[in-house]
Amino acid sequence: MRKKKLTFLLIPDSSGSPRQVSVSITLIYSLLGALLLLIITTFFLSSHFFSYEVAQEELSRLRGENQQLSEKFEQMRWNLAEVEDRYSELVSREVRIRSLFDLPEIDTEERQLGVGGPEPAVLTDFSEAAKDAFITELEVDHLLRLSQFELQNYQSVENSLIDIKDRLRHTPSIWPSTGWVSRGYGMKYDPFTGYRQMHRGLDLANHMNTPIIATADGRVALISTATELGKCIMLDHGYGYRTRFGHMAQILVKNGQSVKRGDVIGLMGSTGYSTGPHLHYEIFRNGQFLNPQDYIMNDIKEFAANKK
Repeated sequence: MRKKKLTFLLIPDSSGSPRQVSVSITLIYSLLGALLLLIITTFFLSSHFFSYEVAQEELSRLRGENQQLSEKFEQMRWNLAEVEDRYSELVSREVRIRSLFDLPEIDTEERQLGVGGPEPAVLTDFSEAAKDAFITELEVDHLLRLSQFELQNYQSVENSLIDIKDRLRHTPSIWPSTGWVSRGYGMKYDPFTGYRQMHRGLDLANHMNTPIIATADGRVALISTATELGKCIMLDHGYGYRTRFGHMAQILVKNGQSVKRGDVIGLMGSTGYSTGPHLHYEIFRNGQFLNPQDYIMNDIKEFAANKK
């Protein structure tokens, strides 16, 4: 193979003489191999160059995106800080509401909502954007848990306030009529016998047919006309409260009828064991008589003015 040669005949134009050139086949193969190697090397270097350029461009783009993400995460953390401030204000208001209405308080340690789990990844191994993302994710997760906890607390407060509101509506708390207190609650002299005995209610004296009103929401539990109290009404307000109104001239409600605080239920009179027109008013809870004046929150003069 090495001895074989290829002979090329070079024929110039008409002015020259033909020449014969012999080239070794081994040399031809060597040149072809070198050419092929040059082509491959050139292709490889070109591909590497273009890949490097593309990679640099991609790297530059990613760096720009990372910078934008870092800025967005930073803005998000500022926003989260504002949300935390608002959350703290909500907690403060909830605490004030609980204190105002004597509701059970939430322990400070319970509000921290401690959690456990595996150790977090080492932040030093993270890029700046990854660090911001990791920290922001932790803060968002914590705020979500806090907001859910606070939502449940407000739901509990709302339910308690609804119950309190309903209880207040059904608690006797105003004057049952206008007039003058002629006899209070406690050991008093009986006008007929002259002996001291327990007076379990409040007597309000006024003109005949002065309106008498329900002092809380409830229903008519009993109407009677043949007792020492004469024409008498008993209202059941729930929560153990009952009120009784005696010596009425006229009853304007029926047994079982629902009434609201302020509804007129009858007119003042002097029926039964009475020396003149007045209202005998009683409050008792769970069978125990109470001093009505301890449950009257409005001023009788103001009450009378509002009724004109």
